[in-house]
Amino acid sequence: MDQEMHEPEDSRFIPMTSVDSGYGREAAPDVYYYTDQIANVLFVGDPEQGEWVMIDAGLPGSADEIRAAAADRFGEDSRPSAIILTHGHFDHIGGLVDLVNTWQVPVYAHELEMPYLTGQKRYPKPDMSVEGGVLAKISGIYPNEPVDLADAVQPLPEDHTVPEMAGWEWFHTPGHSPGHVSLYRDDDSLLISGDAFITVRQDSFYNVLMQNTEVNGPPRYLTTDWEAARQSVEKLETLQPDCVVPGHGRAMEGADLAEGLHELVRTFDQTAVPDYGRFVDDAEQ
Repeated sequence: MDQEMHEPEDSRFIPMTSVDSGYGREAAPDVYYYTDQIANVLFVGDPEQGEWVMIDAGLPGSADEIRAAAADRFGEDSRPSAIILTHGHFDHIGGLVDLVNTWQVPVYAHELEMPYLTGQKRYPKPDMSVEGGVLAKISGIYPNEPVDLADAVQPLPEDHTVPEMAGWEWFHTPGHSPGHVSLYRDDDSLLISGDAFITVRQDSFYNVLMQNTEVNGPPRYLTTDWEAARQSVEKLETLQPDCVVPGHGRAMEGADLAEGLHELVRTFDQTAVPDYGRFVDDAEQ
């Protein structure tokens, strides 16, 4: 990690929260998710053994909070073996530069996310015009400049294994972003979906605040390819996960998850795809 990393130039605190902010839960003995404001940061590893991997890195300014949560889980001065990114949107890389500078660990993401993680390209601006609630209407304040992780980030292995996470496989699930990935462990059918689908309705400020749980499509204001997003949800349903930990919302499992995911696939064009919005209108032209 010889090259210098840089935070996004427009990185700033975002005034969002939920009743789960600052709390963590276990989805499995070795899968723990901590909610930073409205986004989940995952720690995968057995606390008794001390080796672990972090998935995603919260909102801007979250590094101290994430370090404290990791210390509570794994002990003081503990650091992960690697950091895996489901994608590079601002609410998943907010604490990343600070954490990598402290921990000096490698970061992995899909090849198609590399331009957005090495300062070469920024994502399209969030769509404030999209059908949705308050979070969409204020999305113009969300950071949009790219982070530059320099040589700290590298592509995920082409064989779909996940570095430092034996038994896990990554799946390319684009739509919300070009290189979005989801992670799956076949042994216990546990899925980490990122934002391919989530379990809180993000067009409802009240549901986000209270973390009311239901299977939903990806956040509307940042999803740029709805056809790819639909195909990604269909791909994940074929895995028949017993439990999901999403990028936003609480973990779900069992019949509620199976029925909700099936219904999302069945009604995706009606319930997930917004009636109007820049990325919807562009696709129809």
